[in-house]
Amino acid sequence: MKQLTVFTPTYNRAYCLHVCYESLKSQTNKEFIWLIIDDGSTDNTQELVNQWKREGVVEIRYIKQENQGMHGAHNTAYEHIDTELNVCIDSDDYMPVDAVGKILSFWEENGNDQVSGMIGLDAFKNGEVIGTKMSEHINQSTLFDLYNKFGVTGDKKLVYRSELTKKYPYPIFENEKYVGLAYKYHKLDEEYPMLLMNEVLCIVEYLPDGSSLNMLKQYRVNPKGFAFYRKELMKLSFAGKKFKFRQAIHYVSSSLISKNKRFINESPLKMLTLFATPLGFILYYLIMSKTKT
Repeated sequence: MKQLTVFTPTYNRAYCLHVCYESLKSQTNKEFIWLIIDDGSTDNTQELVNQWKREGVVEIRYIKQENQGMHGAHNTAYEHIDTELNVCIDSDDYMPVDAVGKILSFWEENGNDQVSGMIGLDAFKNGEVIGTKMSEHINQSTLFDLYNKFGVTGDKKLVYRSELTKKYPYPIFENEKYVGLAYKYHKLDEEYPMLLMNEVLCIVEYLPDGSSLNMLKQYRVNPKGFAFYRKELMKLSFAGKKFKFRQAIHYVSSSLISKNKRFINESPLKMLTLFATPLGFILYYLIMSKTKT
């Protein structure tokens, strides 16, 4: 049985999805499954995938659903993954030819049930690592500590044990399409650390229609999802007061956008939220003014 699932959420990305496919076709180790979650595409994604399945080079599983947003596609992926490990490669990204082999060999040498998975590197097309590499002096860390204690910056590639990612499903809010994916990752941080491997596992391209480049708009159109996300981050047992205060500011602004007048009563840290309210109002007005249509 194969040990790794590479899953790709996609929405109307037929024009670039072939780049991801070609990188998976070229993997030196093909002991993986490619799970594609089509989040309601209206282009020719399904026809392309059927063509690739007929080629038989990569084991492909394809699921199409009504559009729910990235977090909804992740929910569906985790429900259907049956391999020990999984990694998300977005539809506008691709893997170096040796990435699968590196993941599997690293896990064979170091993997155990006292970690939630491993953290690798993302890089640009020119080979430059996004942000900073991880320290050679530590071999494991939670994702939270990696950024907030060890000072690492930039996107990283996360490989998780699938039995863990089935936990903490993302909530679906009516008429909204976004909940921060890190909600699940930080919940898992409370259970186990992750192994660190300073190897590039993914080549990233930030396309103009990607969610990471449209964040202010996401704030405005998905306020309930953002309020949920910030509220959950305020609950983290290992987070400090400064971190939680920042989350409270964002929680206030998102609550104002969603017109939730009960946001202080619903906050897990009511006094902190009260102190954050003035700054939350400022952030609210900033978001609303920057996203006028």
